Amino acid sequence: MTQHSQETVIGRITSVFGVKGWLKVYSYTDPKEGILDYRDWILDLDGKRIPAKLEEGRRQGQGLVVRLKGIDDRDVARTYCGAEVRVGTDELPELPEGEFYWYQLEDLDVFTVNDECLGKVHHLMETGSNDVLVVHASSASIDQRERLIPYLPDQVVKDVDLAAGRMTVDWDPEF
Repeated sequence: MTQHSQETVIGRITSVFGVKGWLKVYSYTDPKEGILDYRDWILDLDGKRIPAKLEEGRRQGQGLVVRLKGIDDRDVARTYCGAEVRVGTDELPELPEGEFYWYQLEDLDVFTVNDECLGKVHHLMETGSNDVLVVHASSASIDQRERLIPYLPDQVVKDVDLAAGRMTVDWDPEF
């Protein structure tokens, strides 16, 4: 038995493209073409995990289109629409000191600089200007509110301690 690594979602298959089994992909990577650097995909479709190999991919207008190994028919391709594209986190490149992948921030306990617990990071959202932490209340939090906190390192996010599972933010609990 091999040890399975953690996985993270890097995109989603949105629709079919053309008649030869190509698929349109919405990429969560930055830059968008970064998703094409990964060859071994795990498609997560309605709870089913389907291993897939990326054969080729390219920019098409504003989006990306890909061809997966063994899929050369539009009707077969259609069955994959809506699937999340996952890769093993061990395939992700190392980030510079102080930078984090979204999956690393999820589930961290969030504390104010005054040591008040605001809850746990549930997920992150892209808003255009900056990413936003969606913080859900936890059993330890000061109240049961959901908070949206801008992910602005140094300005708002003062410290991320992955080992301790904790993030410190300069944020007024009233917001």
